[in-house]
Amino acid sequence: MGDLLLVRHGETEWSLSGQHTSWTDLPLTEHGEEQAKSLAPLLTGRTYARALASPLSRALRTAELAGIPGVVPDPDLHEWDYGGYEGVTTVEIHRTRPGWDLWTDGVPPGPEGHPGESPEEIGARADRVLARVDAALAEDAGDVVLVAHAHFLRVLTARRLGLPPAEGRLFQLATGTVSRLSTEHDRPVIAEWNVRP
Repeated sequence: MGDLLLVRHGETEWSLSGQHTSWTDLPLTEHGEEQAKSLAPLLTGRTYARALASPLSRALRTAELAGIPGVVPDPDLHEWDYGGYEGVTTVEIHRTRPGWDLWTDGVPPGPEGHPGESPEEIGARADRVLARVDAALAEDAGDVVLVAHAHFLRVLTARRLGLPPAEGRLFQLATGTVSRLSTEHDRPVIAEWNVRP
């Protein structure tokens, strides 16, 4: 059985500044493009049973520059909907909500179509993705690679390990990195985390 590879997209202006970025479709910075290109040695030479990416350009461009073949956009890989906190930093939020924590306190509704999401809602999306991942891995035709966003991939990792969605808070994930989830004695494990070339 293959492994599940998680790729966080390269740097954007907002990931650099710490602004919450979900539906705002920002391009990679020049450094982000270099990060994506640098991932190729970690990802080439593998056989992929399935390659999925968030439909946002920062994820699709990362997949392209990293040389991942046959990538299919998947809306379930979209980043957490930050609602009214889109584009806002944690420092700015703490000015009016001291001690605020995304993982426990949630977000206020944003503009129409962006009500915000709870960890449980992200967890439900992650579970849908993992069901598709498991089906692909059961074919024993290679690895599965997902190219997406930090908070979503952290929740997905928690769910893969059998943890509640909010336990994604335990897994820090930098831009332009590859992580590998595998199995040991038929149990899911983290085999590599936050790897850069």
